[in-house]
Amino acid sequence: MNGFPLRTTAILTTVGILAVCVPFGLTGAGLIGLYTARIIALGGINAIMAMSVNMIVGITGQLSLGQAGFLAIGAYSCIFFNLDLGLPLPLAAILGVLLTTLAGFLIGFPVLKLSGDYLAIVTLGFGEIIRVVFINIKALTGGPNGRQFTTILAMNNRFALLVVTTVLVFVVALLQNFLRSSYGRAIMACREDEIAANSCGINIFRYKMAGFVIAAFIAGIGGSLFAMVNGFVKPDIAQFLRSIDFLIYVVLGGMGSMTGSIIAAYVLTYLQEFLRFLQDYRLLIYPLILIFIMLFRPKGLLGMKELSFVRLWDRIMLFVSARKTKTAGDRK
Repeated sequence: MNGFPLRTTAILTTVGILAVCVPFGLTGAGLIGLYTARIIALGGINAIMAMSVNMIVGITGQLSLGQAGFLAIGAYSCIFFNLDLGLPLPLAAILGVLLTTLAGFLIGFPVLKLSGDYLAIVTLGFGEIIRVVFINIKALTGGPNGRQFTTILAMNNRFALLVVTTVLVFVVALLQNFLRSSYGRAIMACREDEIAANSCGINIFRYKMAGFVIAAFIAGIGGSLFAMVNGFVKPDIAQFLRSIDFLIYVVLGGMGSMTGSIIAAYVLTYLQEFLRFLQDYRLLIYPLILIFIMLFRPKGLLGMKELSFVRLWDRIMLFVSARKTKTAGDRK
């Protein structure tokens, strides 16, 4: 029993290293083009935002439609700290994430007094307020025309892929460890039955706030990466439709499944680019694919389950062992 956590950690660490190194190596070998590398990097940012939404919708059990607002705060904060205050880019990104987390903490107090449709409407309004504010603060945001932000990640798609994938792996590792802790279990208990959780001594509002703030923290990471990789930010990134895109990733991947949300984010990001040759017809085919999937898989790709690399490894080892046994029997 004592060796099991170490074995699990070793397998997951190996998977994380391969997830970072394999795409980077394939890009360096020319097997993945630079344009494709950029699409994969954007897919990684969408995956981070999908985890942010899933933290609220799937784990905490609240419906939020304002995560694009936190994305905008993280993006513009990173630009402000780097260009206007002259701070190094890594420090600017960290401060942008912390400022977004603070915004989530301040907004969570009044917002989480509500639930259901009321919470969705209020968070939707929050996102629109952020968009309008950024449009009118022209000195800091460039107004509706946006602001240019030239970084090494915007100029080097291969390096952008490496950084985004690395950050994504760390976010997944931290979030999965949190969800398996007593705090994560308490948040999920609030999602399942607030009355039963409250009767067990769980402070419902406190743990809802924890989930909301963590979701804002993850969105701040996505916003900082978006600004650095995209190289150009407009207030329109806080619009309602972008929040709906993030919600689609969660619903398609499975509410409560982080790995499902990540897979859905990558698939849908690449699907949009793959269907670009259809021009305006893409707007018809893309929703039809989503409708088809939701009709035959209403719980999403993985439902509330997580993709277990440990079980996958065990099955591979069992298959290899069975093949070796069969081969040895045939030789006899």
